[in-house]
Amino acid sequence: MNHRYEASWESLKQYQVPDWYKDAKLGVFIHWGVYAVPAFDNEWYPRNMYLKEQRAFAHHRESWGPQSRFGYKDFIPMFKAEKWDPEAWVDLFEKGGAKYIVPVAEHHDGFPMYDSAYSDWNAAKMGPCRDTIAELERVTRGRGLRFGVSSHRAFNWRYYTYADDFDTCASGNAGIYSPAHPQGERASEAFLADWWARTKELMDRFRPDVLWFDFCWHEEEFEPYRRQTAAYYYNQAIDWGKGVVLNYKDKFPDGTAVFDIERGKLDGLREDYWQTDTSISRRSWGYIEDDEFRTVASLVHDLVDIVSKNGNLLLNVGPRPDGTIPEGYASGLLGLGEWLWVNGEAIYGTRHWRSYGEGPTRVPEARFNEQEQAPYTERDIRFTVKGDKLYAICLGWPEREWKIQSLGASAGKVTAVSMIGCAEPITWSQGADGLTVKRPSQKPCDHAYALKVELG
Repeated sequence: MNHRYEASWESLKQYQVPDWYKDAKLGVFIHWGVYAVPAFDNEWYPRNMYLKEQRAFAHHRESWGPQSRFGYKDFIPMFKAEKWDPEAWVDLFEKGGAKYIVPVAEHHDGFPMYDSAYSDWNAAKMGPCRDTIAELERVTRGRGLRFGVSSHRAFNWRYYTYADDFDTCASGNAGIYSPAHPQGERASEAFLADWWARTKELMDRFRPDVLWFDFCWHEEEFEPYRRQTAAYYYNQAIDWGKGVVLNYKDKFPDGTAVFDIERGKLDGLREDYWQTDTSISRRSWGYIEDDEFRTVASLVHDLVDIVSKNGNLLLNVGPRPDGTIPEGYASGLLGLGEWLWVNGEAIYGTRHWRSYGEGPTRVPEARFNEQEQAPYTERDIRFTVKGDKLYAICLGWPEREWKIQSLGASAGKVTAVSMIGCAEPITWSQGADGLTVKRPSQKPCDHAYALKVELG
């Protein structure tokens, strides 16, 4: 790739999603920051603690005192990361089957998790007094995994509420809260310039394989910066000699970057590559007490469904303020990794087939709606391909057999069928109305079962 990109959508449509990303299929997202200290409600505690109608407002006053005396900034000394071991993190993520790791470099709260030249309010100078992003990058790339960063900085301008009895109005706190300004006001030119400087800093310093942006950079005032960021990133990647991925949620034309759906999926095959980002936690992205976690089966089924529709899954964990990862996150990752250990052949390095699959269970197609998803059944089948092999991944275990209607005679002649992880020969027959496969006597794994189908 020798061409250079200009900051125009026409030029950016030359972008191509790199094969490493299409092969990887699974990444780990990490929401870790000062918001893990209060550990209440969700990672939007920094915003909600200043909104009188929110549960966090009263909770904060009861637990910590009035927002004039104890503000969000006062949690920073309690964010110590005293048990953080990035090697242990990456051990867990590798066991979970992840091929790329994307920590939040800066959330809406305005506290970078790296040593930023543009703010002294950061994890290298306060709280942990460690450049957590740089440390994690070294370990991640040392293991041969891909490394990305996410920026949620754009919403910082609209994130906090300013009132006379809040510490957000004190001029000495503007470095974390942004300068006090009327609610809903368009981001200032100074803020936009600072946003661009921080974004460029992330790209130049970490050379991320994945650059993920949250929603607010899709506000009107960021429009030229979206094109500018993509062009700069892609041109830098040419100089770095590698393919990169820019994730967006909105306001990008197809083919200029990789579309990302938060806590949601697609109900059909998308020819342009895409990604779901979601959390193992049901209630939050960052650590909270008394959280609820998804089942391993739901994680496996999501991964299979997304991959069959030409996408990747970016799966989030929320560590405690001391740097340890709660059991609910760890067990979810390990369970997914156990399934991939058996069935990874049908996931990694695959591409979509002409049909994503079949079955009665529909996916509600929108962001933030994953909890509306009905459970899959043994009649729900998803397809992937690798070379001349077709994989039919069955999302349930039948009483006697699977009937795969998509693999009738019109699909081509089936010459062999086996099940990954199962040494037992598979009994099957193909007719005009589908492929009938008798289930083996023993399950090779739990949650989903991958048939390898050879077509003549």
